[in-house]
Amino acid sequence: MTKATHIIHKRTFAGLFTTMLLLAIATVWAQQTEPQTVIEQFGEAPEVPTGALSAELIEAIDVAFIDSMTDSVWGEDQRDALATVEASNDPRIAWIVSDFMRFISDRNLSSTLAGSASQLLGLDIGRAGHWGLITDQLIAWDIPAPPDYLRVKGAIFTSTLPSWDFIFVEGDVDWRHVSWGGVRIDDRVYDNTNEPCNCIPAADNPAVVSAKDATWPSDDAIVFGVVVNGEARAYPRQIMEVREMVNDTLGGRTVGIPYCTLCGAAQVYFTDQLPEGIERPVLRTSGLLIRSNKVMYDITSGSVIDTFRGTAVTGPLAEKNIRLKQASVITTSWGEWKEAYPETTVLAEELAMGRDFDFRNNRDANGPIFPVGNVDPRLSVHEDIVGAISASGTPVAFVRSTAMIALGKGEKVEAGDVRLELEAGGIKAVDNNGNDLGSHQAFWFAWSQFYPDTTLWSL
Repeated sequence: MTKATHIIHKRTFAGLFTTMLLLAIATVWAQQTEPQTVIEQFGEAPEVPTGALSAELIEAIDVAFIDSMTDSVWGEDQRDALATVEASNDPRIAWIVSDFMRFISDRNLSSTLAGSASQLLGLDIGRAGHWGLITDQLIAWDIPAPPDYLRVKGAIFTSTLPSWDFIFVEGDVDWRHVSWGGVRIDDRVYDNTNEPCNCIPAADNPAVVSAKDATWPSDDAIVFGVVVNGEARAYPRQIMEVREMVNDTLGGRTVGIPYCTLCGAAQVYFTDQLPEGIERPVLRTSGLLIRSNKVMYDITSGSVIDTFRGTAVTGPLAEKNIRLKQASVITTSWGEWKEAYPETTVLAEELAMGRDFDFRNNRDANGPIFPVGNVDPRLSVHEDIVGAISASGTPVAFVRSTAMIALGKGEKVEAGDVRLELEAGGIKAVDNNGNDLGSHQAFWFAWSQFYPDTTLWSL
């Protein structure tokens, strides 16, 4: 068996981010802007077999996908094994092909694998097909995972980055939807986030300045405003697009603040007042995604926590059924926020690390750049909504632009027991008694896929 340069070896992992990101941006599946049904966009799903895989097919999967990643090889054994995989005509195996393709940089091998996926799915993807296009198709069709999927997928991913080993464990996770976001895990210890990392660098205990002393940001800069127990703080989007995760203390409470640039969603989770015996969760970015939503985890317990819902899905926190409570996040301008809260603090400029990204209006402007599959057709994928969970547990989404106009006219904006209010140039949701419901802004595709039974407000 000969060595091959087209298998991503773990030592070359770090240099692939830019290449993979550009490939993702270039693919046609990122361009959905008009609502469509699944059949209109993706066609009819193929017939899918049930039951166990044959011993011959299991061995072929291991040789083609696990051995090649572990040993960084692609030779005659792998080609023969791939032929066996193709001959199975089992659409379920296309999940493994897609996972494997995510870590392949050689165009010839990617083309071969795209052909394999085409045969398995009975679909003319074309040999230039991208892993994202294939994954979108699989998600939209809801193709079941093959038996023993977690073992194979975990081996593929951890062969590339061994520090992911604690993530690929049994839990309340749909492993089909987990993909690599192009960056390494942030596994730095708590309060040591000044240490450089080849990752998206979280900030712990961030430095802040008062509004009167802040010489930045500009008044029209977008900030995420948060108030806890009367203490206000602004988290500039410029910083959050670099850090994507902050662990802070505000109003006497400890909080974890993820910002998923891909979902347009900044959220605030309380990380204290948990059951006895649970140490404060410290949130980090794993470098992985679920349907274009960042996968975050608690570095303290090693538990993975659903970023959008705050529910622990693996590890000790999942065993104790932990779900973190949220506070509202007000998306507004710095000028409006400091006018409403003159005593506010704001994160210090140096936390931006000299960077000024605008992913929302550049990289993400034409749609999700990672696979999301089908999207609820009631709105376009990147419609800004304000979402909240009612006191009765019903998820509710409001189109932000329409709600802003209605509120500006003094009209009521409410759905069931959820009511919107203007707040510091932004919007927050409260219940019938005026209690905060922990609302936040997000793109429609993200909110609707994590809350598929959401109620959509209309005038």
